Amino acid sequence: DAYEKLIEEFPDSPGRHRIEHVQVLHLQDIPRFAQIGIIAAMQPTHASSDMYWAVDRLGDERSRGAYAWRSLLDSGAILAFGSDFPVEEVNPMLGIYAAVTRQDGQGWPQGGWYPEQRVSREEAIRAFTLDAAFAAFMEDEIGSLEVGKRADFIVLDRDIMTVPEVEIAQIKVEQTWLDGKPVFLRE
Repeated sequence: DAYEKLIEEFPDSPGRHRIEHVQVLHLQDIPRFAQIGIIAAMQPTHASSDMYWAVDRLGDERSRGAYAWRSLLDSGAILAFGSDFPVEEVNPMLGIYAAVTRQDGQGWPQGGWYPEQRVSREEAIRAFTLDAAFAAFMEDEIGSLEVGKRADFIVLDRDIMTVPEVEIAQIKVEQTWLDGKPVFLRE
């Protein structure tokens, strides 16, 4: 598991180091995240916002290192996803959709922008939950439903794991629970 590896390989580290907004990387630097124990923190919706102009401003070669989620995961790095609200929408479904499809809300570009960097639904959800909690030193409190944790969770209007990819961004929250208590119930 990436957590144990990070802690085992860097036992004297004073913290969990991360680079926020890891948006454009040199391809040769991607394996260095796992090698030196740096968490890659980024916002998937930035990719679907930036893809319209990235190649024009960065060039094709540099753009290939943009939002390199699959390459980072395959190298053994930990991804921590977030929304970057208020710059982007706070809705995590938009981030999961962007991470899984690498497309905008209209399904452009066909197949996704640099589709080889897409991640699975499981990987995207983990980056928004377990790995984001780990990056914040809160994995013992939040990030998963386990005995002793805060019982923060949502109930969705459909199964995020089985709906067609195009529907991920349209999923609605029916209920929100914090510390095991309901704080939002859709009527």
